[in-house]
Amino acid sequence: MYLDHFGLNEPPFKITPVTDFFFPGANRAEILDALLYAITESEGIIKVTGEVGSGKTMLCRMLLERSPQKVEAVYLANPSLSREEMLYAIADGLKLNLEGQRVNIILQTLQNHLELKLSEGKRVVILVDEAHAMPLETMEELRLLYNLQVGNNKLLHIVLFGQPELNDKLSQPNMRQLKDRIVHHFSMLPLSQGIIESYLLFRMRTAGYRGPTPFSIPAASLIGKASQGLMRRVNILADKSMLAAFIENTHSVEIRHVQAAIQDSELSSSSLTWWQTKNIIIVGLIFFMLTIIIAVASWLLGSSQSRQTVGRAETSITVAPTPLVATLAPASEVTPPPVISRPPAELPTNQKANLGLPAAPLQTPTVHRLLEQRLEAAQTKLINSPAGSASIQLYYTNDTLSDRIERFLKRAESYGTLQDIYVLPIKINSKQGYRVLYGIYPNSDEARTAMQRLPNRYLDAYAPAIYLIEIKPVS
Repeated sequence: MYLDHFGLNEPPFKITPVTDFFFPGANRAEILDALLYAITESEGIIKVTGEVGSGKTMLCRMLLERSPQKVEAVYLANPSLSREEMLYAIADGLKLNLEGQRVNIILQTLQNHLELKLSEGKRVVILVDEAHAMPLETMEELRLLYNLQVGNNKLLHIVLFGQPELNDKLSQPNMRQLKDRIVHHFSMLPLSQGIIESYLLFRMRTAGYRGPTPFSIPAASLIGKASQGLMRRVNILADKSMLAAFIENTHSVEIRHVQAAIQDSELSSSSLTWWQTKNIIIVGLIFFMLTIIIAVASWLLGSSQSRQTVGRAETSITVAPTPLVATLAPASEVTPPPVISRPPAELPTNQKANLGLPAAPLQTPTVHRLLEQRLEAAQTKLINSPAGSASIQLYYTNDTLSDRIERFLKRAESYGTLQDIYVLPIKINSKQGYRVLYGIYPNSDEARTAMQRLPNRYLDAYAPAIYLIEIKPVS
């Protein structure tokens, strides 16, 4: 309904897992890489647990999509199967027609087929979704299948995806043999509050959106609190919030739209924990008190200046109140992250360096010491970088909110990482902004290796990408 209104090609917040919308942030990409390694190189059963709506099924679909050719995966979407039904399901997944055969015939045929696959250099992996719902006797049969091997090679590999109840089931005494065979365990944690805004914009970009983020910071914050960081809930609230904004004929999703979405969902205010509700009330009171303080201060300042003009020519004095946005701008490191690297746009040449960069965006009268320093460092460092050099792009922004960049750099200074941060002025769709880079490396391979060693605060808050440094000659 709201696609044309926001300039979207498709719904951005569908709850059906679509691999194009796989979010690589919040360690999701790292878990996927670890799973791909485990099913191709490692032994033992793998377990992935997470709350309802944390993204387990999406991860399972990504594993199916990105598995190498030597891996033949069988996906069991319905784990509530009896022992015999599971054997039939695995046989069907391997394209074996064993309908009506006795269990011992099925087992022997499966073993023969798995031995053939091993001789062809292939691995067969069973992906069990919602494994917490699997009956105990079916789990035991799965363990017996895992025991099949030829020499030192296992014939079957297993990945269990389930809710935290799976851990309780595996802790039962009669499940200890299966539990002992689990060698890799990954936990799908909810999205942190600091990364919700990045997730929302990532979904919007994937759906074709090209404007600035439509979700205000208070709106994104409330979505994070009400959803408790669970992706499915985030999607539901974001979708309904955008619908509310569309009905109002506005392109900005504000906190009132999210409140309407919460009321329209099962995530009513009563479902929030007491401390979440308390925090929302406190934030509202802070906004209210600051508004009063600013208004009073503006009135006093106007009165004082008016008294100073007594006896002089009459002068009309207008005092503009300080904008709330500037007063309450948060210190979080949430700025729209990229998901692919982009080369610099064709722009006027900067006289300080042969980088083909635009002149720095206009600054406010406020002194931005660190921003000016890292802009200068980028000009000096990048111009001396050899051809083929690369960096790690943390994020980019298509606005000129220098105060936000300055706060980010101040935190980097306190972390001891400021010397590794470089800032480039850029232009995106005729709008000036900044690109924030981390480190300079001889080539993209070394940059990719260094990306794995990024401080966790950057890995968790952004979606880093490789950025190739392109030197342009002076015209």
